[in-house]
Amino acid sequence: MATSVPTTSVKKDAHPFNRETLEGLLAKRFFYTRAFEIYGGVAGLYDYGPPGSALQANIIEFWRKHFIIEEEMLELDTTIMTVSDVLKTSGHVDKFTDWMVKDVKTGDVLRADHLVEGVLEARLKGDKEARGLKAQVAPVTDADKKKKPKKNMKSVAVQLPDDVVALYESTLAQIDNYTGAQLGELIRTQSILNPDTGNEVGEPVEFNLMFESSIGPTGQIKGYLRPETAQGHFVNFSRLLEFNYGRVPFASAQIGRSFRNEISPRAGLLRVREFTMAEIEHFVDPLDKRHARFDEAKDIVVGFLPKGVQESGRTEIIKMTIGEAVAQKIVDNETLGYFLGRIYLFLTRIGINPARLRFRQHMKNEMAHYAADCWDAEIHTSYGWIECVGCADRSAYDLSVHSKKTGQKLVVRQALPDPIIVERWTAEIEKKLFGPRFKKDAKAVEDAIMALDEPRLVLLNGELVKGPTKLKLDDGREFEITSDLLTIQKKTFKETVREFTPNVIEPSFGLGRILYSLLEHVFWCRESDEARGVLSLPSVVAPIKALIVPISSNEVFTPFIRQISAQLRKAGVACRVDDSSASIGKRYSRNDELGTPFGITVDFATVQNGTLTLRERDTTDQRIGKTEEVISLVIDLVDGRIDWAQACEKLPAYTGVQDVE
Repeated sequence: MATSVPTTSVKKDAHPFNRETLEGLLAKRFFYTRAFEIYGGVAGLYDYGPPGSALQANIIEFWRKHFIIEEEMLELDTTIMTVSDVLKTSGHVDKFTDWMVKDVKTGDVLRADHLVEGVLEARLKGDKEARGLKAQVAPVTDADKKKKPKKNMKSVAVQLPDDVVALYESTLAQIDNYTGAQLGELIRTQSILNPDTGNEVGEPVEFNLMFESSIGPTGQIKGYLRPETAQGHFVNFSRLLEFNYGRVPFASAQIGRSFRNEISPRAGLLRVREFTMAEIEHFVDPLDKRHARFDEAKDIVVGFLPKGVQESGRTEIIKMTIGEAVAQKIVDNETLGYFLGRIYLFLTRIGINPARLRFRQHMKNEMAHYAADCWDAEIHTSYGWIECVGCADRSAYDLSVHSKKTGQKLVVRQALPDPIIVERWTAEIEKKLFGPRFKKDAKAVEDAIMALDEPRLVLLNGELVKGPTKLKLDDGREFEITSDLLTIQKKTFKETVREFTPNVIEPSFGLGRILYSLLEHVFWCRESDEARGVLSLPSVVAPIKALIVPISSNEVFTPFIRQISAQLRKAGVACRVDDSSASIGKRYSRNDELGTPFGITVDFATVQNGTLTLRERDTTDQRIGKTEEVISLVIDLVDGRIDWAQACEKLPAYTGVQDVE
């Protein structure tokens, strides 16, 4: 049977990207909508419709296969409601904040860094527009430079002095590195106003992003809706370690809802108050951060934006392999580098454009004090570069603080091949004096002393030599300690077991941000008709994999439609029947908007000859074949065993007149 490779060319950049057109399509096809829409909606809360829910579920399913299954991770599902003590210990109660400013007249609240970023970007855009129209516009006067920005941060075509342009570009490159005081200084010196009102704003103040609640009818147990899923891993570490036979490295993973009370949620799904996260906690020996599968990732080429480049006010991306980045210590260690490579593969395989994906390293002010290194996978959209995945080496911080707070040892114990002799500072309590001195507080004071590490024991010993000293407990109480109560000295120990707190490498995915960025990357309009939008979603994540389209509403097609649908669904292929009265072209067009990659036409040739016509979404190319052959081919296409070019080698082009023997 003669076959031919499709020659249809697809020009996806025939029309410039238009966000309003995409948002109109997503609303029309009910990918998502504002929650409680009929009540006016609530900022930062969204409901997903059928295609949006299916798209998210497919992204999650692929994530689970790509990470949990392939990496042999231990999956968790921990509680959303989190007791205050856990988040106090982790630092979220005190430090999980953003800087906000208030409009001095209306009281409207804005996030400070986003305000600065939006206004400066609008001014730079206006400068570029002005320079492009230089011959047609009048020279910029001092009065022009003092004009207030238009509302909603729309650009104004005003040329800026070169030194101002350089300052703005340098500021934007470091925007995540500024403190509240520095943001306030920028707002004042650059005359940044509320773009919606033209009013001045006040000084930045910190705002905690967690939703506070209470547990139980009396409200005595304070709690929060979790801002991340990570803490559930750390508090269950001992059980996870036991499940993994006491060995590291190993990873746990969790997919679930998290909540952040965003200051001024805008930009649709990119900044919301309730969202789905997928997080991994990879526990590793702090003395050995190699990865057994690093060779599989070392040759992947990605775009890096290191902290040194940003701190110098530049934003150029450096292309290199993961292996080169680790070898040059741009990326701290093999395990961190390995996960950067796996993140890159995940994002590009679901449809993210690799040319619009970069890994940006956290700068000094962004980096947590305990972190060894941290990178964000950022995806470029019409809103700019958006952080969608964070990948950090969190050292031993999380397990250490929870262990100290609870008194539970969250450690790994490894048998040593040969015993070793070590010297260690220790404290011995004089029990006969200790109990009578501190009475009911004796246990708390003793626990505090025994929890001191070696440097603090040495310091305490030095203080006791000089006389009585104060010991402060975690709850703030202080007790006087004298040298007769305890003996601090260096002792020699023979060890047959090594005990250590593992470090944690944490990739954290914001699935809503990834989903929206993906929709922007795969959206385009037909060259022949700008009104005909298409979502070129890969089959692996497309909400519907195949559309079944009867040529008419004739009942003779019904048994064939049922048979085809049943076979596809039995094979795990999500399909949909469109037997509406609209033209077949219209039916295909609206399913192109849903991202459906393949269409199957049932017509009278199906009844007479047992043939089906198979259509591919992007090229609109059509092929014809026997029913079983087409169904088998669609299953192979959806499962990724073949691509469309290979399918075309198996089936002849459909001309509208031929039959298949």
